[in-house]
Amino acid sequence: MKYHIWTEGCQMNVADSQRVGASLEHLGYISAENPEEADVIVLNTCVVRQSAEDKAIGRVSSFKKLKEKKPWLIINLMGCLVGVRGAEKLRERLPYVDVFSPPSDPGPLISHLTQGEIQSLENSETARRFLMMDEELKLPSAERGKTVSAHIPIVYGCSHACAFCIIPYKRGAERSRHIGDIIAEARSLAKQGVKEITLLGQIVDRYGVDIPDGPKLADLLRLIHEVDGIQRIRFLTSHPNYFDDALIQAIADLPRVMPHIELPIQAGDDAVLANMKRGYTQQQSRDLIAKIRDRIPDCSIATDIIVGFPGETEAQFMETHRLLSDLRLDVAHLARYSAREGTVASRRMEDDVTEEEKMRRFRLLEELQEGIVAEINQKYLGETVEVLFEEKVKNRWKGRTPTNKLVFVESDEDLLGQLLPVTVTWAGPWSMQASLLKQPELLSL
Repeated sequence: MKYHIWTEGCQMNVADSQRVGASLEHLGYISAENPEEADVIVLNTCVVRQSAEDKAIGRVSSFKKLKEKKPWLIINLMGCLVGVRGAEKLRERLPYVDVFSPPSDPGPLISHLTQGEIQSLENSETARRFLMMDEELKLPSAERGKTVSAHIPIVYGCSHACAFCIIPYKRGAERSRHIGDIIAEARSLAKQGVKEITLLGQIVDRYGVDIPDGPKLADLLRLIHEVDGIQRIRFLTSHPNYFDDALIQAIADLPRVMPHIELPIQAGDDAVLANMKRGYTQQQSRDLIAKIRDRIPDCSIATDIIVGFPGETEAQFMETHRLLSDLRLDVAHLARYSAREGTVASRRMEDDVTEEEKMRRFRLLEELQEGIVAEINQKYLGETVEVLFEEKVKNRWKGRTPTNKLVFVESDEDLLGQLLPVTVTWAGPWSMQASLLKQPELLSL
């Protein structure tokens, strides 16, 4: 018996797919690279923008003929397209789909395959073992020995409903995982050769907020820092309202916590931020980033920006342009506003910025940011930095610096999973090239 998983969207979906794969292998299935060879096909979907939803519908529809040819084929639709309350409508539209699974829950699929023996990811200790929710977690076989960096979800769902965001309606209310389960998973991954873990949450720095007197993200970072074998720790995505002094201090104190922060600002105008229901002003964003840079001088910072939010005027957009120009951040993930049915913005606000204008604003920020990052990366030229190598792409090894800069090195040696010093020989806005230094004491790491 074979399974095939198609994954679209964020790192949380990647982690969810790994858990599904591990659960299926626990039942005796093996991975198939080609979906035509599979007995079970899982489609893990994203709907953060309309284009992602259209892509997911197109992908699942493409398997209708395969299902007709192989009636025993099990098709599982999973993720944000299903959401926490959306299966019934999808059943009418997609009658050839056998199982609908909410985000982060392999339970419905495993229940279907085991004829109801396992029903959900939290219903019993037996379910936890089948669904890889305890210290026995294993990576899918195709990834064992090859996965250098892995993701660990630490808080599911979201309870901070921004006006533009569909995620709280699809992933449900915030639920923090037990700290013991997270540490056990980190130890298990380390034993399987994983060197870097990224802690995930829709708002990751709200970890523990839903647990009375529970641990917070800073406490969790200090505990994972002590896990043998884990050399690098990252986390995403943060929110300016919850990025507190304790978290900043933990990053500054802990050498294995990488100095790279994902901090979505979304806009540079206070009226737009208020309409987005973000809960802060542009000056508060500036002050927070100044504080982070003061406490962690070598830190790189990434952000998310939405252009063309309902009602955004040219003057308001230029405030965002000015903010990015002033802050000079390492990464800006840019997006054009896309109305999502059910959100506050779609119900109460007119999508009145034309697609042409959204694209114009997008291009202006893209050009600005490309110039900023090109200048930032030029400072690395000739410098020696440590790189954790993740995979070989053609004849070059790909890895990342502590500040999450992408680096390529040509080498015939096996560098997978090694943390090595390199000298940067070329630096562009999106990646850098480097030469390997020979330091035996580091080769043994």
